[in-house]
Amino acid sequence: EVLGEVKAAIITPNSALRLKASRETVDRDGKSRVAGEEWMVRRSGAYLPGVYETIIGTVGAIVLTEKQAVHVCAVQTFTDGKGKLRKSGEEYLITMKDMETFIPDVYEKVVGIINVTTLTNRQYCVVVNPVDATGKNQLGARKLIKGEKSFFLQPGEILENGVQDVFILGDNEGIVLRAQEFFLDESVAPSKQRQPGDKWMLQGPLEYIPPVEVEVLSHRRSIPLHENEGIYVRNIKTGQVRAVIGQTYMLGEDEELWEKSVPAIVKSLLSTDRDAAADRGDWINPSRVNKRQDTSDDDDSWDPTRVITIHVPHNAAVQVYDYKSKQSRVVFGPDLVMLGPDEQFTQLSLSAGKPKKANKIRTIALLLGPDFTSDLIVVETADHARLQLDISYNWHFIPSDDQKEAAKLFAVADFTGDVCKALASKIRGSVSSVTFDHFHKNSASIIQQAVFGLDPATGSPNSSLLFPQNNLKVTSVDIKSVEPVDQRTRDSLQKSVTLAIEITTQSQEAAAKRDAERVEQEAKGRLERQRITDEALAEKERKQLIALQAESAAVESTGQAKAEAVSRAEAAKIEAEAAVEGAKLKAEALKIETDAELERMKSAREADIHYTAEQNKMEIEKSKEMATIETEKFKNMVDALGSDTLQAIASGPQNQQVRLLQSLGLKSTLITDGRTPINLLNTATGLLGEIQGDQPSAS
Repeated sequence: EVLGEVKAAIITPNSALRLKASRETVDRDGKSRVAGEEWMVRRSGAYLPGVYETIIGTVGAIVLTEKQAVHVCAVQTFTDGKGKLRKSGEEYLITMKDMETFIPDVYEKVVGIINVTTLTNRQYCVVVNPVDATGKNQLGARKLIKGEKSFFLQPGEILENGVQDVFILGDNEGIVLRAQEFFLDESVAPSKQRQPGDKWMLQGPLEYIPPVEVEVLSHRRSIPLHENEGIYVRNIKTGQVRAVIGQTYMLGEDEELWEKSVPAIVKSLLSTDRDAAADRGDWINPSRVNKRQDTSDDDDSWDPTRVITIHVPHNAAVQVYDYKSKQSRVVFGPDLVMLGPDEQFTQLSLSAGKPKKANKIRTIALLLGPDFTSDLIVVETADHARLQLDISYNWHFIPSDDQKEAAKLFAVADFTGDVCKALASKIRGSVSSVTFDHFHKNSASIIQQAVFGLDPATGSPNSSLLFPQNNLKVTSVDIKSVEPVDQRTRDSLQKSVTLAIEITTQSQEAAAKRDAERVEQEAKGRLERQRITDEALAEKERKQLIALQAESAAVESTGQAKAEAVSRAEAAKIEAEAAVEGAKLKAEALKIETDAELERMKSAREADIHYTAEQNKMEIEKSKEMATIETEKFKNMVDALGSDTLQAIASGPQNQQVRLLQSLGLKSTLITDGRTPINLLNTATGLLGEIQGDQPSAS
């Protein structure tokens, strides 16, 4: 009976077929299988399962590379393909060194893919629970791995803080270290044994990789400080706090930055946007409109570890109190104040406004003046008239180099309020003893006497008032206004003032009219006197004019003839001098023309002579050159022909004639054309001489 049709399964490379036995059977390799047992068939090709074999599925291979590995867990005890016994629950790693492709067995479970961990030469890492040579995790142990290196984390291993960079410290950097267990520190020379809990600091320049026994607590840098800058440093062992100012400083291993506690109002007063001299009272800088409501910007810019400084302006003072030594010091401006760890500024809370109200101005710097303080005072006269006085007091402090005397400046926290109260009390007492009319007429003197008092020796008011408690000196009092508080008194005062103004105006008008009349009469008198004086002067000038006219007529009558004679003589003299001058000029002109002609002729002769000389010189040079050329030409021709050739040419016809005559038997001959006369005597003489001369040679 055919129960079904079974097709063969194709097993491709890098894959395997997972089978399960439905009952006890023997597989194709002859191995007995029990019911429910699973196994893998890895041989490539077609596989036809047996009757009691069930195909569960095809398992693909995992390709392993140098950068990836497979984390595997054994689900039960078995022997893997390499013949190694794996126990149930054991975890291990399969890398490319073990095999190129991995097909998990039926008893293996793939936990995940592990990527390689790569360290550069500037990195390191700490492995927790490292695996030993036997493949077992050393629980609680730690292992340091330095770069350059690539590795896979084994199952159970953990990187502590991941891959970390090597500490590269410059010359202004350092790290604080603490030993977690006993070890020998070889990073220093000589080597030193470290006990658990030891702390030390290494400073650059250097490269440092902390061993597993060392914990890095902090990385520190040098803090550069200007001579006007500083930081608060606290020793965590002793608790001592000190200020380091004006140097580049690096905190030690037992030191930390200390935050100085400062009240919020002092932070606001020390703000860089506040001027101790200008920002008084409720003045608000336009660039920080929300300064009083929102102080978050101040808190962000405030560094409590920096030494607190304040620039004391000119003509001001600041008091600093040291709570540790229980002493204070006063600094006068212009100067820079730097607070120590145990020092605080003395705050001043001053009264302000009109009338004065307490706690209106908070400041640290005390202005020494001169300055003024204004106040409104209500007084009552002896006749019960209530008046409101607007008064300003000019004051200044008297500074001293003695710290004990200088501390008095800050003895009164609200000196403006105290001064105004004290002086107002004196003014009320003095005004209450006089009537309104008397006070209205003598208000300035009454108030000055009340404020400064009288000098017992002279009985006149003193020039100033000194408060010895804080060395404050009031120098003057200015009464700005006096206004009655009661309306009826104000109206009566207004009427009296109006009436007084009218009376004064009328008296001034009458006085002005009298002065105008007097001035007019004086002007008329001065005008009449000036007219008489001018007439007398005119007569005097007329007399002088008549005398001058008479003298002019006399001079005119006697001087005309004299002038004519003198003019004729002068004319004749001028004509003679002109004739002489003309003759001289003509002679000079003739001389100039003659000299010019002679110079011209001389120049012409010299030019002709020079021309002739140059021409002759050129002819001579030309003749010389031509002779030289002819000579060279003849010489070249002679050299070209040669001496032998010339000799042959010259002697050739004569030799022929000699030979011709010899052939005819003639000794000598004379050939002539008959027209040229011949001196036969001389010829014979010559012939005879030749014959005679030839005879000896013949003999």
